[in-house]
Order: sequence, then C-alpha cells, then structure tokens
Amino acid sequence: MRTPVPMIVGIVLGPCGLVLNLTSMLAPSWRTVSQIRGTPFDLVQHQGLWQFCNEFQSSTMSTCQNIEDTLGYFSQLPVQVAKGLMPASVVVTAVGLVVTSLGVRCWQDIPHYLLAGIGGLLLFLSGLLSLIAVSWYNYELYDLPAPAESLAKVSYCLVLGYLGSCLEIIGGFSLTLSFVQCCKERKLKKATMDYSYPPSSQKDPTTVAAISPAIDSRDFQMYHHRNPGPRSYSNSLDVLENEWTRSNITLPCDSDL
Repeated sequence: MRTPVPMIVGIVLGPCGLVLNLTSMLAPSWRTVSQIRGTPFDLVQHQGLWQFCNEFQSSTMSTCQNIEDTLGYFSQLPVQVAKGLMPASVVVTAVGLVVTSLGVRCWQDIPHYLLAGIGGLLLFLSGLLSLIAVSWYNYELYDLPAPAESLAKVSYCLVLGYLGSCLEIIGGFSLTLSFVQCCKERKLKKATMDYSYPPSSQKDPTTVAAISPAIDSRDFQMYHHRNPGPRSYSNSLDVLENEWTRSNITLPCDSDL
C-alpha cells in the first residue's frame, strides 16, 4: 500500500520546520541595530535570544564575546517568552516526528493512522508555540531597549521562525487528516461486528426460536414419507417374500438395513 499524500506532506514539512526553528532559536540575529552613537559607522549589532554579536561590515569581522546588556534587553518579556517557547517548540517537534514516523511506517504495508494523527497534533502544537514567540517579538521589536538614535530592523531569524512555524502547522494539519481514515476503519469494523452472527455456544435459545421457522407435525410426517431414512426391523411385513423360504435362515432379516 502506498503512503497517503497527506502523510508524505507532513513527514516532509515537519523536519524542515524543525531545522528552521532550531536555526532561528540558536542564531543571534533576531534584530539588528545600526548607527549606534559613539561606535564606528560600519558597526552592526545583531541581537538574539541568548547573546549579542558585533559585526564590522567593512572588514566582515564579527565578535560575540564580552558584550554586556547595559539596557536590559534580555529582561524584557517578549525575549523571556521567546526563550521559553522556542526550546519547547523544538522538543515537541522532535517528539511529534518520532510518533509520526511510527505511524507512517513506510516499511509496512498499512500505516497506523491513529499514531500519525497524534504526531500531526504535536507538530501543529509546536508550530503554534514558535509562531506565538516570533509574532510577539516582532510586535514588540521597536519597543525593546536600544541605544539612542539607533536604527533597529528585523533580522533573518524572525523570517526563519515564521517560515518554520508555517511549515510545521501545515505539516501537522496534513497529518491530522489521518484521523478521518482512522474513524472510517473503526466504523467499518464496528459494522462488521454488528452484522456477524455469534458463535453457536453463545446463541440465545429464544433468539434461535424466533428466527427459526416452526415445523408442523403434519409437515414432518409428509417429509418423512417422501424421504424415508434407515429403519430397523419392526414386523414381518418389512421382510421380502423370498427371505421366508430360505431353509438356512431361522430368523427374518430386514432387507433395508
């Protein structure tokens, strides 16, 4: 049996979303701040969830060491929420992919639709978690602390976060369609069990009497007359005439036996 198309979509988009969200979480570039007063004109500061990095565009050199947070950037609520939701999203995505792999079971003939649907729900939930973190940070981006008269812009980590979240949501929704096939199989199995007869040892005598046609005694006699079964010797009329004339026979025998 071929793997259904919704499962293929989910099992492909899920890992892609995991890679994008993991990169977005670890890379220190959720926001870029440039034109900082008292610094070289080509200095661009990349601000992420865990650290700052200074990059000099003229020499393409960057450093992420010994940069202090003097403005309290990491203590802001959007940053703290993103620190909690992004790792949670990555963990839930990994668990969802494991469950989905067991449900899709490409090495088996028939997929396990229930496991595939549960894995899809986990992927959908992980996409929502990362989407909330990225959207909240993007909404508060220009209100976060920054040096005076500096220019803050959206960086590539937010783009990767949005893209990864959307891929996980689409892939998870596609996998949750497996619940439809699971429900169909359960209904078919239930209908088969309802229409099947119970074993003879479990049959109710009243039910058997209700569904069995009543046999009249006259019908039985008529059937027995038309289809006589094996009979034992009962009287001398059942004996053939030539059997009485044999000298070596002392007792009559039934020729119908």
